[in-house]
Amino acid sequence: MQGKVAVVECLKELLRGELSARDQYFVHSRRYAHVGLMALYRRIDHEMQEETQHADVLLRRILFLGGEPDMHPLPFVAGKDVEEMLAKDLATEYEVRGRLQAAVALCEQERDFVSRDLLLPQLVDTEEDHAHWLEQQLGLIRLMGLENYQQARSA
Repeated sequence: MQGKVAVVECLKELLRGELSARDQYFVHSRRYAHVGLMALYRRIDHEMQEETQHADVLLRRILFLGGEPDMHPLPFVAGKDVEEMLAKDLATEYEVRGRLQAAVALCEQERDFVSRDLLLPQLVDTEEDHAHWLEQQLGLIRLMGLENYQQARSA
């Protein structure tokens, strides 16, 4: 099936963003494991796997619409410490949310409701799971202090 060019190009950019988020979570999760913050490792590793699933949905849709996927992640700079990694992950989720919102609107404008319906669960996951959890973690650091937060995440 041949899809609308604007939708396919938008999906390709979303794919690049998901690959970038996946890679960022990959680095961050391994940094958490390296310093013994296993609770953070498990959560961020799970997020990495979800980003991979999001990328898979986009990749399959691009192929279905006759597009050629661009598998080059968007550039990113990984964080170095706990607070910076959480903040960078949150900024990434905000960027993803903005791109998804624009993509949903474009799909509606182009009357590609199947693509829109594939994007809506990703938007919900980004807003209600990923971004919300990261906001909570940064809030906990402000409330508890970084040392207490890290100690609570070492198990």
